Amino acid sequence: MKNFALILMSLLMMCCTKDDKAKAATVQEAGKTLVVYYSYTNNCHEIVTSLTSQIQADVMRIEPADKTQKYEANNYAIGTALLNAIKANPNDAASYPAIDPVSITDLSQYENIIIVTPLWWSQMAAIMQTYLFNYGAQMSGKHVALIVSSYSSSISDVVADSKRLVKNVTWMGDALWINNSNHRNRASLIENWLPTLNFAEKQTTMDKMYITIEGQTQTVTLVDNQATKTLVEKLQQTPVTVTLNSSGGFEIWGTLGFSLPTNNEQINAQPGDVILYNGSNICIFYGTNSWSYTRLGKIDGLSENQLRTFLKARESNISVTLSLNNTTGISSVRSNTESGVYYSLNGQRVENPTHGIYIKNGKKVIL
Repeated sequence: MKNFALILMSLLMMCCTKDDKAKAATVQEAGKTLVVYYSYTNNCHEIVTSLTSQIQADVMRIEPADKTQKYEANNYAIGTALLNAIKANPNDAASYPAIDPVSITDLSQYENIIIVTPLWWSQMAAIMQTYLFNYGAQMSGKHVALIVSSYSSSISDVVADSKRLVKNVTWMGDALWINNSNHRNRASLIENWLPTLNFAEKQTTMDKMYITIEGQTQTVTLVDNQATKTLVEKLQQTPVTVTLNSSGGFEIWGTLGFSLPTNNEQINAQPGDVILYNGSNICIFYGTNSWSYTRLGKIDGLSENQLRTFLKARESNISVTLSLNNTTGISSVRSNTESGVYYSLNGQRVENPTHGIYIKNGKKVIL
């Protein structure tokens, strides 16, 4: 009897392990995902917490500019007025309530977007409608899914609102409705819903670039837009070396020698950002600045002080090489008896390595 019990337990563990591996494989094969949500009563926040415990995704919360509003006040008069204003002029930006600036303004890096929104009196919450009115066009060509939280009302009109605001997308599957009676079971509802979705596959295009300055190389994670695609095509032919100069106390910049497609928007550039300016100039930031740019990518893993050192902040005539492989030509080194010692890509021993690419025990490593 004990042997039978042990066998049964082993079989159950094997099944669970296979299921877990299958789920992990599904998530790994999916493209990059963004979960965007608005939550007034915190129900949607709890839904997003349950969702992101089951999938890997970036998360962005939408907030109203006016946080003093009580939408349910005076028998829901305020919330109803906001919805009526949108219904009266759905194509007029002035009809939508103001929201705070969002943390992610460029959606090109995402293949899948999951919208989580509350229902207000049978319609999509006005705050989420504002976000989709402003950014829905960037979702064109992507895979989109919808989760709606309500007390008891049907979500059919919310689905209609989403399709009005977000066009030319692939809807991954039916919207998930989580209401007052099943909110406590949200984790299992999400678990059963996710396998029904048609996630976009993981991108197979190049998403990394190298920047080399005076023998030191750092990786850049590229965004997915036409500018980076064209740049990658250039770099597949040959690395590009440019001369950049410090400017404004926040960047090094200069001409690329060729033009790239632009998708300009007002960007609050941050340390590490790699930006296209006026179509033919590259800017690499060690400080901050707000301007109309096209985003290219971001240097991986360096602090602001480390960026200043790497980018030779405030210096002139800085030789910078862009490539799809490190440009030192070193692919490996012969290991000596000093196991664990780090070397730079130009062969110099490094006593206290920080972030970057190094040689250790004959192999490249990234710190």
